[in-house]
Amino acid sequence: MELRIAGLIRESVVDGPGIRSVVFAQGCPRSCPGCHNPEALDPSGGRVVEDREILAVLEKNKLLRGVTFSGGEPFMQAEAFAQLGKQIKEKGLDIMTYTGYTWEELLHMGKKNRKVMELLSISDYLVDGPFVETEKDLNLAFRGSRNQRVIDVRKSLRKRDVILARFS
Repeated sequence: MELRIAGLIRESVVDGPGIRSVVFAQGCPRSCPGCHNPEALDPSGGRVVEDREILAVLEKNKLLRGVTFSGGEPFMQAEAFAQLGKQIKEKGLDIMTYTGYTWEELLHMGKKNRKVMELLSISDYLVDGPFVETEKDLNLAFRGSRNQRVIDVRKSLRKRDVILARFS
C-alpha cells in the first residue's frame, strides 16, 4: 500500500520509548503556530512510498523497540498507516502515534471511519492534541506542550477512559 511521507528516521530515542524508527506522514490540516515539522503540512508534498520500502528499512535494525508515526497527521492517511502498523506489529514492535486530534475527537471520527479506529487500535501509545506554543515545555517526555497527553491506548479502550502511559 502507498503512503505519502515527509521522511523516515532510522533511529530515534526522543520520539517514544526505546530505540525507534519514525515515519513522518505528509499532510496536516492544523498548521499549529510553532509546528515542529512545517514542511510536512502540505498534503501534496513529500514523497509516495510503498509500505514494503519502509518495512525493508525496519528489518535492518534488530535493536528497534518500536516505530513512531508522526507528522504531518497520520490520521489523514488512516488506512495506509493502519495497514503498515499491522505489519509492524507482526514483527513484534510497538507503535506510538502522534496526532493533532484529541482522543475524544478520534473516537468520534472513528464512528464514521473505521480506518481511524483501526489506526488508533493498532497504536500502543498515542500523543494527542495540537501543539500549543504557549503550553510549550521542553521538560516533557515525548511531547511538546502541556496540553498533549501520552495515552496508553489498550488500557484506555478497555476502560473506556483516558489512561496515561507510564514508562519505566
